[in-house]
Amino acid sequence: MNKEPSLLKAAWLIAFVIIISKFVGFLRDICIANYYGAGLVSDAYFYAYQIPSLAIILMGGVGGPFHSATVSVFAKLINPDDKMPSEKVNKLFNTFLTSSFILFLLLAVIIFVFSDNIMGFIIHSNNMQLVSLAGNHLRIMTPVILIGGIIGIYYGLLITYKCFLLPNISPTLVSLSIIIIIAFSKGDKFGTLLAIATTIGAILQFLVQVPAVKKLGFKIKPNLNIKNNPEFKNLIELVFPAALSSTIGQIYVYVDMFFASQLREGAWTAIGYANRIFQFPVGILVTAFLVPLFPIFSKLIGEKKFDDVKYYFRKGVGLLNFVALPVMFIIILLAYDVVQIVLQRGEFDASATFMVSQALIFLSLAIIPYVFRDSVTRIFYSFNDSKTPFLVAFSSVILKFILNSLFIDKLGIAAITLSTSLVTLFNAALLGCILLKKINLGYKTYFINLLKMFIAGVLAFSINFIIHKYWIIPPESWIMLVVKTFIIFVLCIVLYILFAIALKIEYAGELIERTKNYIRQKFIH
Repeated sequence: MNKEPSLLKAAWLIAFVIIISKFVGFLRDICIANYYGAGLVSDAYFYAYQIPSLAIILMGGVGGPFHSATVSVFAKLINPDDKMPSEKVNKLFNTFLTSSFILFLLLAVIIFVFSDNIMGFIIHSNNMQLVSLAGNHLRIMTPVILIGGIIGIYYGLLITYKCFLLPNISPTLVSLSIIIIIAFSKGDKFGTLLAIATTIGAILQFLVQVPAVKKLGFKIKPNLNIKNNPEFKNLIELVFPAALSSTIGQIYVYVDMFFASQLREGAWTAIGYANRIFQFPVGILVTAFLVPLFPIFSKLIGEKKFDDVKYYFRKGVGLLNFVALPVMFIIILLAYDVVQIVLQRGEFDASATFMVSQALIFLSLAIIPYVFRDSVTRIFYSFNDSKTPFLVAFSSVILKFILNSLFIDKLGIAAITLSTSLVTLFNAALLGCILLKKINLGYKTYFINLLKMFIAGVLAFSINFIIHKYWIIPPESWIMLVVKTFIIFVLCIVLYILFAIALKIEYAGELIERTKNYIRQKFIH
């Protein structure tokens, strides 16, 4: 229990770093929206980027299969207090690194050669200019595929040693590269510089990890010691199903791309922007708490301390829900205003704002299932079980296709994000039920607290909905719109906390107590 303060400290540090990273990402999106709007070039880039993003974000990113497998296995082999890793650990690291490099090199070559065919298969459209442009973007970004899994291994080692800063701040290098290169370009009619900037940023993201891992004592000595190697076998047993799960998740995206290509031009760009706005608060929350929680889950489960796992689940995931729920209501209430403030300028017009906000509102319904799904998935990984999350994800691909088909005619772009929310809920519920066979996490307390939070959220939302609808001063200027949005945002938070205190939600009481202690320490003593 005495680890809780260090857990919260790590969570705050990671949250702070991710806020910086997400803010730079917002600046990148503003830059792209301003120069390219929501049209042919932006659609081509975002269609093409789905494949490199599979490697660098889903496969190799924080929370991806390579990161998760590295943490799960190396956390049990490494003593963070040791100054240098053992020869056995270093050899395992190099075996994993070498085999991953060979695998991703082969994938990169295949994708480079067949980039036009791949884009033609994914994009369900007769617009050959779009397909050709997307194929060219994909060829430029194939080096990103090569380094995806390797970045994940480096991330995993750093986080195992409680080095949380670099893995969470380094993705900003991609955003910064895009901002700088586009801002100083004189014209980029076909989006070529956008793809080049993405590739440069990803390479830099990898290069900054190298000195940090070397400093930990790991040395690069390529080997393929894969026979009769139980630790490597354990890694592969974790990585392979988890990688397939990520690929299945990407199949959801390809299903969405298939349907989005049947809608108006710019639809896929709008869905991409909606997802990135959604990931700003949710990514901060989930990553901030689950990154430090994951090694704890893995270690405690390895020691069979299941009561401690239950405690950390209740505290960590419960607190995540407490913060995430008002975020959902705020997005539903302020989606259009936020998109207008952040993106509507240059080539990005009011029509594009409407598309993004519509997609964002339906996507926000996935917040609580998203938090729960990612939390229990980490517990499955801690049990060295990545097969179950894969099978659950695989089972819902058909559901995703059916839901898109049912909703697309009536809801248009919103159909795609609504189906995403429903599939996330399905996955979360199924994983939660299956996990009961391994460990009892006390779901009764979890759902009672969640119900109280939901009631507090509905009450706060209802009051602020009336304020938003009957706002006295019309937001005629950008500044006034910002003021209105900020005031309603603050009111939502304040009212939610007050209702949470009235309903005796434990996290609200802890928040007030911690705030009082902070004020006493900083201003009274």
